[in-house]
Amino acid sequence: MERPYILHMFTPGPQMSPFDVNMAADAGYQILVPYCQVTLEGIAGLTQDAIFSRGPKGAVRTGLFIGGRDVMLADEMLEHARKSMFPPFTVSLCADPSGAYTTAAAMVACTEAALRRAGRDGLKDAQVLLLGGTGPVGRVAGVLCAREGARVTLGSRKAADAEQAARDTGARFGVSLQGASTGKAEELRAALAPADVVLAVAAAGIQVAGEADLAAAKNLRVAADINAVPPSGLAGVGAQDDARPLAGTSAVAIGALAVGNVKYQVQHRLLTRMREAERAVVFGFAEAFATAREVVAEKSR
Repeated sequence: MERPYILHMFTPGPQMSPFDVNMAADAGYQILVPYCQVTLEGIAGLTQDAIFSRGPKGAVRTGLFIGGRDVMLADEMLEHARKSMFPPFTVSLCADPSGAYTTAAAMVACTEAALRRAGRDGLKDAQVLLLGGTGPVGRVAGVLCAREGARVTLGSRKAADAEQAARDTGARFGVSLQGASTGKAEELRAALAPADVVLAVAAAGIQVAGEADLAAAKNLRVAADINAVPPSGLAGVGAQDDARPLAGTSAVAIGALAVGNVKYQVQHRLLTRMREAERAVVFGFAEAFATAREVVAEKSR
């Protein structure tokens, strides 16, 4: 009898996301086991329980998924799990806390493609402003943009929160990020003024920039929003917009459903590739971004 495909799903939170459970089932995993309130200290023991119990042949059909909401903690957990294994006892790993890795990857890949269509060299030397940027998606998207050569600012209503998020995230992932207060209209418009790209990554149902605010962004080329709940995060950006001209600006708009379609395909491909891999693989947000680029490139053919 063939051994079943098992995915052990770890989260520091009180429950595993049903979204991730559904995605794993649709990717072909036959047995899904959630583990809640997992600590960084406990991840090594759980990993070793998973790798030793099935032997090298069974390990090929075993995967570990790391969820939660904290992108910094998820990255640490991924690293701890990886270091807890050794050949031939290795299993595949994937992290996607709160969907932030795949969502950020999709958003940045869509933005990069729009910039290239406009004649830019992708994100290189672009000024990127992330509104609501201290959250999970904002931090990861900021890192991805910075790695591609952009100058990145994380915007938040509180200057101290923005500065700390930029400092801690930049230090963790080896990039330079700036923080800025965008709580007051004059602060927001000052941050928007030099921006080539604005990414709205705040919580659902919160509009972070209105029409008058966006009018201050004279250099704007791409405005992307992950909020599908009315009102839109950026005024004038529709959920289904896919590089549609944004009225009153020189930018194109990318909406939440356009990003979400890419995000869905990225997560499905990562989980499927993890299950199908003949040797253990490790998927973090860098691999999610590479996969998002594949999906976006396929769309443009």
